[in-house]
Amino acid sequence: MKVVVVESPAKAKTINKYLGRDYEVLASFGHIRDLPAKDGSVDPEADFQMVWELEDRGSKRVSEIAKAVKGAEKLILATDPDREGEAISWHVLEALTARKALKGIPVERVTFNAITKDSVEQAMRRPRAIDQALVDAYLARRALDYLVGFNLSPVLWRKLPGARSAGRVQSVALRLVTEREVEIETFRPREYWSLVATLATDKGGVFDARLVGADGRRIQRLDVGTGEEAAAFRRDLELATFRVAAVEAKPAKRHPQPPFTTSTLQQEASRKLGLAPAQTMRVAQRLYEGVDIGGETVGIITYMRTDGVDMAPEAIQDARAVIGREFGDAYVPGAPRKYTVKAKNAQEAHEAVRPTDMGLLPKQIARHLEPEQAKLYELIWTRTVASQMESAELERTTVDVEASVGPRRLDLRATGQVVKFDGFLTLYQEGKDDEEDEESKRLPMMRANDALTRERITATQHFTEPPPRYSEASLVKRMEELGIGRPSTYAAVLQTLRDREYVRIEKKRLVPEDKGRLVTGFLESFFKRYVEYDFTADLEGQLDRVSNAEIDWRAVLRDFWRDFSAAIGNTKELRVTDVLEALNGLLGAHIFPEKADGSNPRACPTCGSGQLSLKLGKFGAFVGCSNYPECKYTRQLSASGLDGEGEGSSADGGQPGVRVLGDDPATGLPVSLRDGRFGPFVQLGEASTEKGAEKPKRSSLPKGLAPSAVDLEKALRLLALPREVARHPETGEPILANLGRFGPYVQHGKTYANLGRDDDVLEIGANRAIDLIVAKEQGGGRGRPAADPGRPLGKDEASGRELVVKAGKYGPYVTDGEVNATLPKTASAEALTLEEGIALVKARREAGGGKPARGGRKTAAKPTRKAAARKADGDGEAAPAGKAGAKAGAKAGTKARAKAAAKPAAKAAGASVAKTVKTTKAAKTTAGSDPA
Repeated sequence: MKVVVVESPAKAKTINKYLGRDYEVLASFGHIRDLPAKDGSVDPEADFQMVWELEDRGSKRVSEIAKAVKGAEKLILATDPDREGEAISWHVLEALTARKALKGIPVERVTFNAITKDSVEQAMRRPRAIDQALVDAYLARRALDYLVGFNLSPVLWRKLPGARSAGRVQSVALRLVTEREVEIETFRPREYWSLVATLATDKGGVFDARLVGADGRRIQRLDVGTGEEAAAFRRDLELATFRVAAVEAKPAKRHPQPPFTTSTLQQEASRKLGLAPAQTMRVAQRLYEGVDIGGETVGIITYMRTDGVDMAPEAIQDARAVIGREFGDAYVPGAPRKYTVKAKNAQEAHEAVRPTDMGLLPKQIARHLEPEQAKLYELIWTRTVASQMESAELERTTVDVEASVGPRRLDLRATGQVVKFDGFLTLYQEGKDDEEDEESKRLPMMRANDALTRERITATQHFTEPPPRYSEASLVKRMEELGIGRPSTYAAVLQTLRDREYVRIEKKRLVPEDKGRLVTGFLESFFKRYVEYDFTADLEGQLDRVSNAEIDWRAVLRDFWRDFSAAIGNTKELRVTDVLEALNGLLGAHIFPEKADGSNPRACPTCGSGQLSLKLGKFGAFVGCSNYPECKYTRQLSASGLDGEGEGSSADGGQPGVRVLGDDPATGLPVSLRDGRFGPFVQLGEASTEKGAEKPKRSSLPKGLAPSAVDLEKALRLLALPREVARHPETGEPILANLGRFGPYVQHGKTYANLGRDDDVLEIGANRAIDLIVAKEQGGGRGRPAADPGRPLGKDEASGRELVVKAGKYGPYVTDGEVNATLPKTASAEALTLEEGIALVKARREAGGGKPARGGRKTAAKPTRKAAARKADGDGEAAPAGKAGAKAGAKAGTKARAKAAAKPAAKAAGASVAKTVKTTKAAKTTAGSDPA
């Protein structure tokens, strides 16, 4: 037997089908070890020695793998073909070595770019050793992230209350978002005018021409800056005569884009499908690991974490064949297209993200996939096939028009584009982030010196616009251009920024929260080098050199730690006043924007003589008056929508971090949003200082609801919780929705069911709430179905017990509610008869084994705690009969007698069932299954 280790159960299931019974494929469930979340896990004093810890789940996985490799022919590590996959294999090998589980068993490393039968079988024929250079690059990256996080975050907590944490790449990504916001806030729009003449040819063709010159001077887009200038040009054009000065038609070509890399896939899925990068990667992972197509599980795309744009020669040939078959030979270029990577610091050049089988058309596979999977597969398929199609042939035409009015000459220009041959455009056109493609216009036929007739002259006022906020797609693109982070990190970085409430999504754009701006301002003031784009990109380049075995990973860490630790040390003497001074300078324009009346934006609206400035309190930053404590005016950090004693201000001692949303119509009490020790919450009324006074009603905010999105209506709905959602179909009692310590839930009596990730406690409806409660009452949880009740076999007349056959962790088993017996491999769960079940349970009972089902009575021969723990899963089914019998017998007497008692009984039971199987073929077929 050969043992294969992969990351996920889905991948294990698919590969197991390809390799057959000579292999046992196990999943590590991702990383099995991690650095403990405490000081000392990376020790710079010991040359960056790293302490790894097996997680609870990881320990279980290692135990299962160690058990499987005992006596195995070899161990094959088949994790993903990138730096992270190499690290997982290394961790597994290190953990098994520490347990002395290998004992001379050979270990091989294999990688495949696609989970198909051919790819997996070819990989098994080309094993290699673990790539230590890739492992070293992983170690360096992990150590850097740990050193930054565990040393910089405490500085933030001490010097900047309310800040969550800081990360090596996320801090730079946050800086990009906040700097773009500063550009938008400081932008001053500029007026300009465009003049367009709508003209007609002598044959009736109509087109538009734009003013581009006057009196031999070229006119740029912003040159006509006032309405008076525009009106003067318009008067002249109304009086002018027009003729065609020149016509120029040039052929042009548009070439297809290369197939997807990780980042371009995330960008296009965001633009075209509206998927966040994290969603895109989750869906792509499932397409890569395998989906069920007509009863066969197969991976339908190649590995989705890659910088490469190349494709295997056979994949290119398949794509060309599909193009010829689906679109015609004219769409197949004379030679296959080859692409090269343009991204800065590109590395790990695997194949591009592409379908594993080009002939698997989206319309053929859509019915086998979930909607998001089908859309993403179609996007990948069309991009890949289009990348090998013929270029589009265009004709770009430019017409220069001369307008004469007396001695004055004005120049106008019209442009148009005609698609002569659509080529790849018939299938795919890449999306844009912030601008739309110019509409293709076809100009009428014209020749030089043709006279033109004026139909109308239009003068249109415009204003320049600020740069757009980053979308998730455009931020990924910018990070890639700068060489910041790597494809496998982009989705996680963006998700972390949102989870820590440093940014929010608004109209599909990233908007920095005040908390994020404070963190960026702090880092730029005191750790500027570590949020510089060039420094971060250079560090990524060094990590790539480590993965290429060009430099030592510890040398990279030494260089980094020398300066970074000094910067951390310099903050020990940093006073809060220093922090406030720096932040007041950096964020002054944001916190105190200019007022329309020109008055001082920092003047205190309460006392008039005090100056407003940024303050730091227990719950974070706020704005306060310099005359405190005489003047107790405070307001929240953001000045958006606030003026004087407007919403969010407090002139009479209100605490910082309080935003008044309005008054409750029912009670007249104020409703406020507040920052608390455990996060933001809404409150009705004010707390009383009188002894024994009732506390005001409060409600925390559900996870995912940003404080900025809370208005009076939403706050009142939160304060109204719990709310009745439905009535139980059997008892008629109310089902309530509420927020609790561990998140949102629904409740019926003493039954509680947690809401799922996509459920909203304020919006959940009756049907969903009833489903959650009923599932929980039947033994399920969080909307999961209850445990499989199994297939009833009938009653054992001798014992009076009902027998049921169930699916369990170790395979199917039969139970009478007291004793569980695993079915032998020769028996089929679907076709098992009552007689066979009785024989198995009887043999199991005589052997002294079998864990009682939940609520059932225990057998006289009680197994040991260790045996029971190994035997039972959530359904209470047993491990293989021989082992359980031996354990039970060991408690009653010697080990030898236990084996003697258990083995014959189990063997006899298996033989009896096998014999019955052969003689009841017709009965089995009737039950809906062929013989096992």
